[in-house]
Amino acid sequence: MMRRMLLAAAFCGLIAAAGCDTKHQNPPGGSGPPPPPPVIPDASGHAPEKVRDESTKPSIETPRGETNPTDDGGGSASIAAYVPEKIASAPHLPNAFRIHQKVVTGGLPEGDAAFEELQELGIRTIISVDGATPDVEMSKKYGMRYVHLPHGYDGVPAARGTELAKAVSDLPGPIYIHCHQGKHRSPAAGVVACIGAGLLPKSAALMVLTTAGTSANYRGLYESAETASPIDPQVLANLKVELKERLPVTRLALAMVEVEHFYLHLKKLSENKWQVLADHPAVTPAHEALLLREAYTELLRTPDTMQRPEDYREMMRAAEATGEELEKVFLAAKDGSLDEAKASALFATATEQCSTCHKKYRDIPLSEKGIK
Repeated sequence: MMRRMLLAAAFCGLIAAAGCDTKHQNPPGGSGPPPPPPVIPDASGHAPEKVRDESTKPSIETPRGETNPTDDGGGSASIAAYVPEKIASAPHLPNAFRIHQKVVTGGLPEGDAAFEELQELGIRTIISVDGATPDVEMSKKYGMRYVHLPHGYDGVPAARGTELAKAVSDLPGPIYIHCHQGKHRSPAAGVVACIGAGLLPKSAALMVLTTAGTSANYRGLYESAETASPIDPQVLANLKVELKERLPVTRLALAMVEVEHFYLHLKKLSENKWQVLADHPAVTPAHEALLLREAYTELLRTPDTMQRPEDYREMMRAAEATGEELEKVFLAAKDGSLDEAKASALFATATEQCSTCHKKYRDIPLSEKGIK
């Protein structure tokens, strides 16, 4: 009975807050400080015992909408209109969302500015699900622990999902889970971890991914999120997992990380009409095209690629050639005479080549590959 009363009180407070103007206007005739925003309850429906003062931290856009406790069969209370909170004032943390009081998902934190924002959010643990080597030195500089638990775009393997749940359950929070862009792998990992650890109900899975902008092309990520289940707390407590700062990755994985890195740089340059970005003056079109081409050259040298089907290797060779042609266009430009149309057409070809290969090889769900 007491638990039901507490649940009712917690959710009534949320319903009242949801009906208010999120700008928190002062009451008529009053000039006092605005009330604090509503908070996301934990899986039991209880609000945290203490809410930290957010006035000196990056602001969070609080979603509006009715909330209503239900039983989704996962052994925990769910929220009918649950929406993750967008962290609006942390520009150096790409696509950051608070999906639970203990867990924030987002993109790769790079440089002091990003780690300062993590510090302002109170982050104590960072979990990378990306293939790139974590910047452990930077995390230590800011008093945070890094844990490396990478997975692909084809889904979160069962064993990795259990490790993520263990990490989220045991490690000090708040926890920041990131991939590269913060849109695909980290939201999926966050869902799998939080549901497994009993922090989120199963019914929240789809909302987290769609709110974060996870592409529907990544069917494996959606499948992992929607099939995630709570792990028995005693089983999780007894589980022995060695959580490391860095895990070894294959040459293929490293080369793919580099390809994505240089491709995204070129994407930003293309959106700026191939002009150097003010905040990244050292990133030039010709140099990034060179690095992209070299990354494909390295991919072709890896033992993994050599063992792949011939059409896969042909895709890599074609992508390498496109990178080389793109580099030539930039090198040929003098005194602002860049053939912008040709450069953009070649970049569109590079984009299509990536998409074709990903669809055929990278993004096939683990279940369709016979992998658990």
